[in-house]
Amino acid sequence: MFSGRFRHIFIASLLLLFVLGGVLLSQAGLKVEAQGKSNVIPNNFIVVLKDDIGSPQDVANEMARTHGLSVEHVYSTALKGFSATIPQARLDKVKGDSRVQFVSEDRVVEAFAQTTPTGISRVNALVNPNKGTGIGVAVIDTGIDLAHPDLKNNIVANKSCIRGAKTGNDDNGHGSHVAGTIAAVNNDIGVVGVAPEAKLIAVKVLNRIGSGTWSSVICGVDWVTANAATFNIKVANMSLGGSGSSDNNCGNTNGDALHKAICNSTNAGVTYAVAAGNSSDDASKFVPAAYDDTVIAVSALADSDGQPGGLGPATSYGADDTFATFSNYGSVVDLGAPGVSILSTWKGGGYNTISGTSMASPHVAGSAALYIKSNPGLTWSQIRDGLVAAAEALNAGHTDPSGLHPEPVVKADSL
Repeated sequence: MFSGRFRHIFIASLLLLFVLGGVLLSQAGLKVEAQGKSNVIPNNFIVVLKDDIGSPQDVANEMARTHGLSVEHVYSTALKGFSATIPQARLDKVKGDSRVQFVSEDRVVEAFAQTTPTGISRVNALVNPNKGTGIGVAVIDTGIDLAHPDLKNNIVANKSCIRGAKTGNDDNGHGSHVAGTIAAVNNDIGVVGVAPEAKLIAVKVLNRIGSGTWSSVICGVDWVTANAATFNIKVANMSLGGSGSSDNNCGNTNGDALHKAICNSTNAGVTYAVAAGNSSDDASKFVPAAYDDTVIAVSALADSDGQPGGLGPATSYGADDTFATFSNYGSVVDLGAPGVSILSTWKGGGYNTISGTSMASPHVAGSAALYIKSNPGLTWSQIRDGLVAAAEALNAGHTDPSGLHPEPVVKADSL
C-alpha cells in the first residue's frame, strides 16, 4: 500500500493545527499544495476547559443539555475538556462560558506513511546489553497488530480512540511498523527492535486508512497520561503530523489544544519522540514537530548498508549516510535517524519495507527507552540532551551536502 511512496500523516492541519494550509504528497512524488481550511471538520470542536475545573465530564454533560451538543471524547488528564459537534448558532455561547479557556477546531489527521532493519544496525542497538526492560512505550498511531509473533509478547495494553474500533489492533500497518522498530522481540524470527525488552502500548488514534481527527489524537495523549503509572509509560512515539506552528507557550497563547495536551503529558513524565515530516521544508511549519518546548523532533537519514561512512550504494532519496531528500529540517529538529527503506513488522503478522520520518522517529523512541532504563528520573529535556550527547556528530559517519541538517544521528550502543 505504501511501498515506494510517501503518505503524509497530516495531523491536524491536513492535518493538525489551526494554522493554514497543509501539504499533500502527490502520487508522482512530493508536492506541496495549499489546502486552506479544507482539513477542518465542520461543526466539530475541542472545548478546552480551565485548569481549575473539577469534573470535565459533568461540565460536558451540562453543556450538552444546555446547548444541544453531541459530545464524543471527554478529556481529564492531559487536558480538561471535551470534543463535540456544536451547532454554529451555539458556538459563541459555548466560547463565552466562564468555564471555557478556548475552543479549537477539530481537524483531519492521517498517517506520514512510508520504508529495512539496516536502521537497527545503523544506530548500533544490538551491541548494547541494555534492552530497555520494562520501560513502557506508547505508539500513538493506527494501533499495533496485537497478535503479531514479533510483537505480542511485549504488548501490555491497548486503547482505541476511533469510533467503531473496540481495541488498539492495527488495521492499517503503519503503527505496527513503528512498533517493530521500537520493540520487536529478539526471538530469531522476523526483525528485532531498538529496545526489544521494552513494553508496547497500542494507542489507536488513526483508522484503517491512516486517518483520524485532532480530537482522537488528544484522546490518545489523554489516555497515555492517565495510564502512565499503571503501565510504566515513559515514552510515546507520534509518527504523524501536519501544518502548524508553535507559540512556545504550550498552546495557551494561540489556543492549540494538542500542544497543551502534549505539554501536560510531558510534565507528567512521558517523553515524546515525533516525526519531523516529509515535505523537504522547515519543520517549524509542522506540528507536533514544531513544539520545541515539549517534544524530540526527528529527521530521516538515508542509509543503505546499516553502517556509517557513506560507503553503501545510493538510495532513492540521496547518497548513503546523507539526510533523505524528503526530510524536513530546521532549528526545531533535535536528532536524525534511519528513515529510508526500513524493514519492520506489519499488520496481519507480516513485514514491510517503507520510508519516511515516521520510520526515523521510532529509532529515537526506542533509544529513549534505553536511556531512561539507565538513567531513571530525568526530565524529557534531560533525556533529549543525553541522546544528543551520545549521538553521531556531523562528518563523524554521515555528511550533509544540503547544509540543512546540523542535527546528530542517534546512536544506541552506549545508552
